[in-house]
Amino acid sequence: MKRLITNLQNIWKVEELRKRILLTLGLILTYRVGSFVILPGVKYDALSSTATDQNFLESILSVFSGGGFTNASIMALGIMPYISASIIMQLLGMAVPAVQKMQNEGESGRKQINNYTRLLTIVICALQAPSYLTLYVSNKNAMPDDPNTFWWTQTIMLLIAGSMFAVWLGERITERGIGNGISLLITVGILSRLPGAFFAEFGKSVEAGNLIRLVLEIVMFFLIILVTILIVQGVRRIPLNTAKRVAGARAMEDVNGARNYLPIKINASGVMPIIFAQAIMTIPMMVYQGVTQEQNAGWLTKTLGDPYGFSYNLLLVILIVVFTYFYTAIMINPSKIADDLKKSGGFIPGVRPGEETAEHVDQVVSRITFPGSLFLALIAILPSIAKLAGVNDSFAMFFGGTSILIMVGVVLDTLQQIETYQLNRNMDSLMEGTRVRGRRGANELSGM
Repeated sequence: MKRLITNLQNIWKVEELRKRILLTLGLILTYRVGSFVILPGVKYDALSSTATDQNFLESILSVFSGGGFTNASIMALGIMPYISASIIMQLLGMAVPAVQKMQNEGESGRKQINNYTRLLTIVICALQAPSYLTLYVSNKNAMPDDPNTFWWTQTIMLLIAGSMFAVWLGERITERGIGNGISLLITVGILSRLPGAFFAEFGKSVEAGNLIRLVLEIVMFFLIILVTILIVQGVRRIPLNTAKRVAGARAMEDVNGARNYLPIKINASGVMPIIFAQAIMTIPMMVYQGVTQEQNAGWLTKTLGDPYGFSYNLLLVILIVVFTYFYTAIMINPSKIADDLKKSGGFIPGVRPGEETAEHVDQVVSRITFPGSLFLALIAILPSIAKLAGVNDSFAMFFGGTSILIMVGVVLDTLQQIETYQLNRNMDSLMEGTRVRGRRGANELSGM
């Protein structure tokens, strides 16, 4: 505890870091307040009365919007349209030469891609806003008594503006705050649901008179977090040798003879395979929820429409494994890695540069991708396992899936940035009060 307090004091002493953290907290607070501003004309009493009757799909959307989805707030769409637009632009970079050219143009190309991503976000919001009002707000009987054309127009514009404002907040956090703004907003939305879910589970355990079970659930939750951290940070290091540089008549070792490694992440695809797989699996869920029992939905639709069923989770595991290999192939290009090593004079011991190096890297990536994909699949189905073990729906959501991967990844990234600012501050303090005597001596000699 004393070490934690000391670290917080050291963070607060760095003026630039302190300003960035305060700005980040202020922008996050603005985002949280916006998630409680209800759309005009919407009957909030009807929404609150059905808040406990959320299905699995509504719970997922509510988690990622910080409750804005179920509150019918101006930020009900959250920043998920921007995430969808980013994924589309990333996929277009594989197939469209014009987008590939922009990706290779450096900073100017990145700005152009960001502008196109924002425009695509507006288009996605314009498509999602009417669907949200029709399929969710209307089904909850929360629509105004007489919604006219003006109400529809202003409400759709408010939903688009709220989503774009959330994107703007995320970009300001990235530029002037600390951490990745978009990821932080998603994480805050997820964490905002954790206290309520925990107290609901606590009340359930107290009523059942079984607090030992609650303790075991907390222990398992922390163990899952620890294992997730190990996998997220785990890398397979391929040893590299670099050619010696010749300076005059002497050969010099790079980096003072330190050995280099090519790090290959075990989970190079991140959380994207789970997002892709769950996006596909929501289709049978929406079909199943769209028909009534009297219409007698088909057996396949009923089976895949149950998020806690065996068939649903089996297909989810298969899709995650497939998408993990697909997305890893996008992220890691063995041929490009081999070319870069050849140009820089580096090589893998015992492997010839060029094509053999590319094959070796591809073989290593294929071997470590399989256990990484199985880990992602296990993380994705852990909420279902927790639900079958008796954990309530809201708390079971935090035992796995995209929630825990996003939380762990964002927290680690933010802590790393804070540590970088502290290290820079310490290095600056070491330089204070010192004089570069070599340069001063040269000036004095030149004046003699």
